[in-house]
Amino acid sequence: MNNIQDVLKIWEEEERQVREHLASAGSVHPSELIERTGMDFFNDMFAGKLPSPPIGETLNFIPLHMEKGSAVFQGRPLYQHYNPLGTVHGGWLCTLLDSAVGCAVQSTLPQGKAFTTLEIKVNMVRALTVDVPIVRAEGKVVHSGHQVSTAEGRIVGPDGKIYAHATTTCLIFDVRP
Repeated sequence: MNNIQDVLKIWEEEERQVREHLASAGSVHPSELIERTGMDFFNDMFAGKLPSPPIGETLNFIPLHMEKGSAVFQGRPLYQHYNPLGTVHGGWLCTLLDSAVGCAVQSTLPQGKAFTTLEIKVNMVRALTVDVPIVRAEGKVVHSGHQVSTAEGRIVGPDGKIYAHATTTCLIFDVRP
């Protein structure tokens, strides 16, 4: 893609298509995790059978695409996400990356398993402002183990610039009803 406007059109259309099927925000009971693999969970969420994550409404981002070992979220930085210095707060970038790398890990999980983030390391490499209308957080699993998984991710703009990147370590555990 040579033109940022072309990329923005594509990203906006992909977001519109996903939003058509996402259910209202909410959380699920652990029994919903026991019955599904990580990918089954995402497939049901994208089909509107399970709620979308409430944090997305608060911070203006959505899950966009999941496949085994990878996850893509799309966010729209807003003025209300600013810090006192006039740029998007690092916590917004961190939350978006935590969602992408965590969901990349979840996408690999078998039925009856869940994860929690043990550690996340984020590097902000460029200031983000509302002048960048949309960014994407792309997470990919590096190692998928029985007890510990690791993943890495990055936030990119429609021009291909990287705004932040991260690594995470996640604990894998059995879901209890």
